[in-house]
This record gives sequence, C-alpha cells and structure tokens, in this order.
Amino acid sequence: MKSFEELGLKECLLEAIKELGFETPMPVQEAVIPLLLEGNDDVVALAQTGTGKTAAYGLPLLQNIDVKDHATQALILCPTRELCLQIADDLNDYGKKMDGLFVLPVYGGSSIRNQIQNLKKGVQIIVATPGRLIDLMERGIIDLSSVKNVVMDEADEMLNMGFSEDIDLILASVPEERHILLFSATMPSEIEKISKQYMHDPKEIVIGRKNESTASVRHIRYMVNAKDKYNTLKRIVDYYPRIYGIIFCRTKVETQEISDKLIREGYNVDALHGDLSQAQRDYVMQRFRLRNIQLLVATDVAARGLDVEDLTHVINYTLPDETEIYTHRSGRTGRAGKTGISIAIVNMRETKKIRQIEQVIGKTFEEGVIPTGKEICSKQIFSLIDRIEKVDVNEDEIADILPSVYRKLDWLDKEDLIKRIVSMEFKRLIDYYQINEDFEAVKEREKGSKRVEVVKEEGFTKVFINIGKMDGVTPKNLLGIINDCVEGKAEIGRIDLFTRYSLFDVADASAQTVIRELNTLRLRGRNIKAYEATDEQISRGTKDREEERKGRDKKKKRK
Repeated sequence: MKSFEELGLKECLLEAIKELGFETPMPVQEAVIPLLLEGNDDVVALAQTGTGKTAAYGLPLLQNIDVKDHATQALILCPTRELCLQIADDLNDYGKKMDGLFVLPVYGGSSIRNQIQNLKKGVQIIVATPGRLIDLMERGIIDLSSVKNVVMDEADEMLNMGFSEDIDLILASVPEERHILLFSATMPSEIEKISKQYMHDPKEIVIGRKNESTASVRHIRYMVNAKDKYNTLKRIVDYYPRIYGIIFCRTKVETQEISDKLIREGYNVDALHGDLSQAQRDYVMQRFRLRNIQLLVATDVAARGLDVEDLTHVINYTLPDETEIYTHRSGRTGRAGKTGISIAIVNMRETKKIRQIEQVIGKTFEEGVIPTGKEICSKQIFSLIDRIEKVDVNEDEIADILPSVYRKLDWLDKEDLIKRIVSMEFKRLIDYYQINEDFEAVKEREKGSKRVEVVKEEGFTKVFINIGKMDGVTPKNLLGIINDCVEGKAEIGRIDLFTRYSLFDVADASAQTVIRELNTLRLRGRNIKAYEATDEQISRGTKDREEERKGRDKKKKRK
C-alpha cells in the first residue's frame, strides 16, 4: 500500500490531512488520486458511501486549483443540501493551508442573496445541488466557462431524485475540454447513459464489485406476518441495547407514525421526513449526530446526504421500491473497516424482492430469529452490568456526597441493592415481556410450491373490486390505481386478478380510505365498485384460482 506522499500530493495538502488524522490512503483514494493528478482521463468510480471518496477526488481537485485565479475551476454536484455542506467543509479542511482558496456550497433552502454575494467575490470550487445551481445559472450569476473538472457525487441518488434533466442542462453548459469524475454506489442504466453521452473514453474504477454491498455489513431478514412487524422492530431494538441506527420507512406518514409510537413507549428516537421544515431537519440531524437520540426513523429522500459515523444498524421497516436504494441504506453502516448490520423486516409476499436485492448486493440474507422476552431482558441486564463495570469513577468529585449515600443505603445488603437497581432500570421492559407472548418468524414456502388458496392475511383487509383481466387490468396498473387514491403509498399485499373482478389486500390503516376513493373512479366508462370482500367472495376466489390452475395443467398435458 502506498503512502499519501507517494501519491504525489503537495506538501500543504499533506500537512493538512496529517493534522486531520489521515495515515494511509483508502483503496478508492489510492486508485483515484493519481489519475486525477495526471488530469488526462474521465473517470467512473463505483464505491460505497463511507469509503473515503470525498478525499479521493477532493485532494487532487485542490492540487490542480490556481488560487491566484478567482474564476470557477471545479464544479461538484451532489443530491442534497446536507451532502453539499459536508463536502464543502471537507474541502476547506483539506485546503486550510492554501492561501487564497475559496470553496462555496450552493444549495436550496438557504438565502440565495448571500450565495450571490459570495459568488460575485470569486469562487474557485462550487459545490452545488442541481436545482439551486440552475437557478443561479439562469440569473446569469454563475459562469462555468472556466470549469476544468466536474465531479458528480452520489450520481445514482441524483438520478433517483429526478435530476436527470438538470444534469443534462448543467453538463451541456461546461466547456467541451473538461474532465468528468462520476462517483456512484451502483451502476444503473442512467449512469451508463451519462457516461456515453458526456464522457470521453472514461476509466472505470470499481472498489469491491459492481452494485455490491459493503463487505463488512451483515444482512439479516426477519420474515413475519404483517401484524407482527412493529413488535418485531421493538424486539430487535430492545435486543441491541447500544444500537445507534436508522429505521427506514417508505412514506412520510409511516415514518411519523412509527416514530410517534416508539416515543410514546419510551424509546429515544425522532423522525426525519419531507414535511419537516429545513430548520426542524437540521435540529433533528444535529441531535442524531451528537447521539442525543439513539434511533432516527426516516424516509430515503430525507436521509440522503446524512453522513453519520459509527452507525451500528440500518433497519428496513419497509423495503424500498428500487433494489439499488437498499444498497445505499445498508452502506450507511459498516464503514471505515467497522462491522455493521442491515436488517429487513419483511412479509412473505416480499420474498421476490429479497431475492432481487440479494442479486444486487451479491450476498444472501441470514434468517433472523426473533428474540424472546427472556433473551432480551438478559441482554439488557448484562449491558447495564458491563456499563457499571467500565464506568470511570472520579473519587475526588464524589467524595463529599458518598458518606450521606452510604448512610442512606446502609440498611440494604448487596443482593437487595442489585435487585432494586435492576427493577428500577428495567421495570418497563420486564413488565412488557411478561404480558406480551413470544412469537416466531414465519417459514418461507418451499421452492416450487404453489399457493392456490385465497386467504385474508392478518393486519390486512381483503378488498373486492369489480374490474379484472377483461378490463385490461394487470397487477402493476391496479397498484397504480390504488396508490393514486391515497397520499404517499398504501401498503398492498397479495393481488388476485380474475376475469371479471379482482381481490387485493391493503393494510388495515389505509383500507377505508382506499375503498372510499376507489368508489369515486371510473374505468373505461363504468363506475368502479370496491368494498371489503365477504367470506363468500374470498371462497369464490379460491375456487376460480383452482379452476385456472387445472386449465393450465390440461394445456401442458396436451403439449
């Protein structure tokens, strides 16, 4: 392994990063820095979040900056305000010994007037979110004609957030003779399109494997019934007393609901989603970074750009719609050589999505065993004992108050004192698990087995709707019709399509809203009718499904 000195960095940069505690280059830094210092190639670098990529592109960018020239020479694009600020702070730290260096973060949600004033003074490196950058370009404030290097950090996330057209506009505005460095955790088709359209024979650097999850992350799935999802989450959180992590939900409503329930039950959590103001989001994220809160319940969009060290766990309360997003979620733990755990709480119907994620990350999920109440209480008690053993006792500080404490507790022997400490610390936990029975994860159906019977899943309402295959309905467009009825996305379970009607499961919390809104719609000139399915209709669905299966079997025999 080379040293930073051997990579060819200037003395002023070496001094700065040494003061920051940098010792030896991380793999992505060792691979990227020499290429960018040469300045002859476009580069596509595939690396997970937390692998040291900011320094990988930031140090050579700084080395190539002419501090005497106040024109904008480098542009860094990133998806969120938080990441924009973080990158700018890092660059200022790396370049703190470069006199005359000006780095400016440009992002929405902050005063555009202040940003304009700073830009007019002259800025060599702009770190920007696409929306605010285009706003300033259209006002004629930003001039990109002198840009020599463009970096796209977390390019796949920018595309997932819908910035594709903005990126096209920005890249079309920089000089033809410039170099582009594209950093991405995954390699979706949109990234390849940008590579072909705007980059000149780029060199590809892969740290790990394409679309592979961080090697130091364990992936565990808990397959449970829908009614048991929240209780499974509680048991997981209780089983890891020192957990410090993010719980990901799909919608803003679900995020707030889960956060509120956990707070009411005494957990140290807060929510992060798009309905919060920027000031509220900054406050929540600051508390989380300082570990004033132990768990953050968040949507993917709200959590983008949140760079927090030492996360022990990422919990997927609901799986993301796009499998690549799981890679981003899990990549937030297990950084800098440390281990982490990514947990997915899933239902039987999500088995296919789990398989797709396994293909993307190149790993197989471990089967999680739901801890019992006895196991949880034991784990929590031993964690307390461990903290007591390791506490740093400053005898001088407490010397004055110890005599009165001894007198107060003198009537208790050691065993009584320990019992009282345990009871005081864990009464809520012990009471809860005495009342609530243990339960197990559900078993996955054997490969090749076919489920013919139409049943109502616990936690879901079975809905009858008077449209089916003869109306051109497919599972995908029925999902679209249903989700157009509610804000965010309703949690939809099994869908059974028949010729003249369909049956589908919707989470109890959303069922009445979905039914009410569906009954206001028309399809192909006729009114849609939807209502909670009766036992007779569910039984009819089983019979119709069985007839369909027999028909398929007969066709196979004829062939």
